[in-house]
Amino acid sequence: MKVVFRVDASNEIGTGHVVRCLTLAEELRSLGSECIFICRNHVGNVIARIEKQNFQFHVLSNLSEFRYESSGLDHAHWLGCDWEIDVEQTKGCLESMGPDWLIVDHYALDHRWEKSLSVYCQKLLVIDDLADRKHQCDLLLDQNLFEGMQHRYLEKVSDSCIQLLGPQYALLQPRYKDLHSQVIAKELPIKNILVSFGGIDQHDLTGLTMLALETLEYSFDNVDVVLSRQSPNYKHISEMIDRLPFFTLHSDLPSLAELMMKADLAIGASGSTSWERCCLGLPTLVVTLSDNQRMISKDLNQMGLIDWIGDVETISMEDIKKSVSETLSRNDFKNWSEQCLKVGSGNGTSIVAEEMFHMIENT
Repeated sequence: MKVVFRVDASNEIGTGHVVRCLTLAEELRSLGSECIFICRNHVGNVIARIEKQNFQFHVLSNLSEFRYESSGLDHAHWLGCDWEIDVEQTKGCLESMGPDWLIVDHYALDHRWEKSLSVYCQKLLVIDDLADRKHQCDLLLDQNLFEGMQHRYLEKVSDSCIQLLGPQYALLQPRYKDLHSQVIAKELPIKNILVSFGGIDQHDLTGLTMLALETLEYSFDNVDVVLSRQSPNYKHISEMIDRLPFFTLHSDLPSLAELMMKADLAIGASGSTSWERCCLGLPTLVVTLSDNQRMISKDLNQMGLIDWIGDVETISMEDIKKSVSETLSRNDFKNWSEQCLKVGSGNGTSIVAEEMFHMIENT
């Protein structure tokens, strides 16, 4: 089976979309599939990571002029060009490939792009989190957890579209599935903390959190800090680490699973990492980075799966410090971890891959 992914990363988009597509691609490759990536050369892209994992890739050129208003989508500017131009550039790659599956994971693309390119593949899979636009696809994956999840895509996809909805389909690396059965629910006291706001963290929430933890009157054994070397804040975070003996900096890791297993508490952003943390029963204090993270964070907070402590536009060091301090004495901490563990077993990637093979076999 030949599978083509259309997905981007950038300083604004982040790296999560590419990371989850790479996870699915690894699973598909292990089952004998050929996987190819099509990405635009944005500032902050992770094309080098795709190459490092030995996948073929095509790089779409950047353009100096485009008119986002023609799209009408909230995230249109993430694409770096008009959607019609992206269609033409992507089509130029697809014409010689003849893929069985085209997978698109991009908030800036909708049913118009999908319809235009569906003739160049057997099946089309959309990975989405927002349910804010219409799609024309054979399979839709939304790995999030909302109230009324089964109705999110009502009138946004056709009746024939198969929908995989919920964190049981989350695209997690195999290591999470392996570790899930070994997890013991986290308990107080909190000795190890994981700080991770995505690879880039252009808002420097990492530095803000480190300052909060440094000034807290509490003795931690270790604080693991994760930040990509591509981050604009990497240099100053490295300098902070040098003067903080119980802080350890990690960069460009293939997986956070081992650090999550070691941690008692995480402080980070929303997004795909939420399901990794839940799979390993890791309670998390969440700061939202964008509008599209607020709705899911609100729901997860109400379900008791995270503690949503604020938004990037308003969060302060004192807010983080106060939330950590309160968490240190929560009498329901173990129950919080146990609730997270119930969300998913980490088997979603295998389920999605099996469904893709099944649909091609029955075409």
